[in-house]
Amino acid sequence: MWDYTDKVKDHFLNPRNVGEVENADGVGEVGSLACGDALKLTFKLGEDGKIADAKFKTFGCASAIASSSVLTELIKGKTIADALKVTNKDIADYLGGLPDQKMHCSVMGREALEAAIENYQTGSVEKHKLEGKVVCNCFGITENEIAKVVMENDLHDAEEVMNYCKAGGGCGSCKGEIQKIIGRVQGDKVKDAPVSVPKKAGKLTNIKKMQLIQQTINEQVRPALRAHGGNIELVDIVGDKVIVAFRGMCAQCKLAEFTMRDVVEAKLKEFVSDDIYVEEETDSANEPEQGKE
Repeated sequence: MWDYTDKVKDHFLNPRNVGEVENADGVGEVGSLACGDALKLTFKLGEDGKIADAKFKTFGCASAIASSSVLTELIKGKTIADALKVTNKDIADYLGGLPDQKMHCSVMGREALEAAIENYQTGSVEKHKLEGKVVCNCFGITENEIAKVVMENDLHDAEEVMNYCKAGGGCGSCKGEIQKIIGRVQGDKVKDAPVSVPKKAGKLTNIKKMQLIQQTINEQVRPALRAHGGNIELVDIVGDKVIVAFRGMCAQCKLAEFTMRDVVEAKLKEFVSDDIYVEEETDSANEPEQGKE
């Protein structure tokens, strides 16, 4: 189970500034539902040129919600120049720290802020896109973003980079390139460091697998669905097959199949096992087999 601080729990259970600012001066959207995290930040300037109001909408886990909530609190009352100085480390420090595997949530907040300020300064209404060659095709992470998180957070191996921006957390084919970027940023002292691979749970007993599946659904999936009026129920586990049922708004959503594959299944593969696959409960699943009561 993740070791969350009291501040993380507070900003998750009681998020500040949820919603959208009307007639916003700056709008920033980052992430995607396919990656399991998405954030929209809006802000409005006061007559004094400082940020008078800031609000957010996010699709993500407890850490994403808490990080977004804190971000809005940190930038209120700041000028654009001062707001640009806010880093993902400031967000994490304000929360009393985040689990290593959740630092990417604070990075997403910083990216949303940069996108919103870019929108204010240029008037561009296009969704913020990071510049540079895409290194991680699974999550669309560029070399510029990787270099930035390495430099700002003094990262030294590919696993740390994965924790901060998800790069390398999919198929893993980009880890060699990630290590080269780390080498360029950090210098020769880490250039030849061995490529690290994401930590997997290893060989799991049936009980441990069930516990991890339930924990991942509770902490990684359910909070995001609840934020949009939906929910999810773990129905059964048969080998590597996980059967779920969507509730609330998710039960009627046309994107339920997308959510099941690219959010629920993606999270279970990330935190439990690559062999996991997810199916939605059907009416026939509850019908007795022929000849049985």
